[in-house]
Amino acid sequence: MSQLARSPDQLGAILQRQRNLKGLTQKQLASQLGMRQATVSQLESGLSGARLSTLMDVLAALDLELVIGQRSKGKAQDIEDIF
Repeated sequence: MSQLARSPDQLGAILQRQRNLKGLTQKQLASQLGMRQATVSQLESGLSGARLSTLMDVLAALDLELVIGQRSKGKAQDIEDIF
C-alpha cells in the first residue's frame, strides 16, 4: 500500500504506524539499527535534523522504501484527510 507524505510530520506518522504494525517499540527499533531511541522519536515526531542515511536505515528496517514522483495538485485538505 502506498502512503503519501508531504511533510516531516506526515512521514513521521507513517514511520510510527509501520513500526507499531511490526510490534516494535522505539527502543527495539533503535537497538536493531544501532542508534538511540531519541533518534527514532525525533524522526517519528517530524523534527528536522536527521541525516538522510538515518532515515534510509529506518525505512529499510521497517520494510519501506522511498519513491519520488510528481507532486499532485490536490488541495491541502485532501492530503490531510488521508491522515
